[in-house]
Amino acid sequence: MKDLARLRTSIKESVELALNQQIQMEMVSSSKYLAMAGWCDRNGLDHSAGFFYKQSEEERKHGMKIFHYLCDQGAMAFSPEVPAVGQEFDSLRAVFETALEQEIAVTDSINRIIGVCRRESDYATEELMKWYVREQMEEEYIARRCLDLFDQIPADQLYYLDKKVSSVTYEDNVFGE
Repeated sequence: MKDLARLRTSIKESVELALNQQIQMEMVSSSKYLAMAGWCDRNGLDHSAGFFYKQSEEERKHGMKIFHYLCDQGAMAFSPEVPAVGQEFDSLRAVFETALEQEIAVTDSINRIIGVCRRESDYATEELMKWYVREQMEEEYIARRCLDLFDQIPADQLYYLDKKVSSVTYEDNVFGE
């Protein structure tokens, strides 16, 4: 006799597992961004702190979007365990370098999930993940542009750099909406 819980969803176990791992990754990202925001706040970098508070909330929403998708499809969504994250950084540049590394890791994970969806012929989940592909293009673009500011603005003008961070948008990019 087939498992009745599996009859409630067309999502294969491998896709469900990958999506639950992505939920955890998004929530860990949210926690890391919150730590970055706190570091910026403690160091008087108000605009950068605001940028990272916003990023933290956005990552949480990304995780919740997948969580709700799994629930709506009759699959199991698990509340992820979020381990402790680092709270200290050597510099504002190090904070943004960490943010870019994190976004690249998320992009790699999204691409892996799409591969799983294709192997399992899960076109609905792949369609959902296309939204994340576009989102990651934006996230990486913004992180790279913020890092570019460090090369354009002298180190002794940290206040100006902090203020400039709040004006970086994806709309500057050819792929912007």
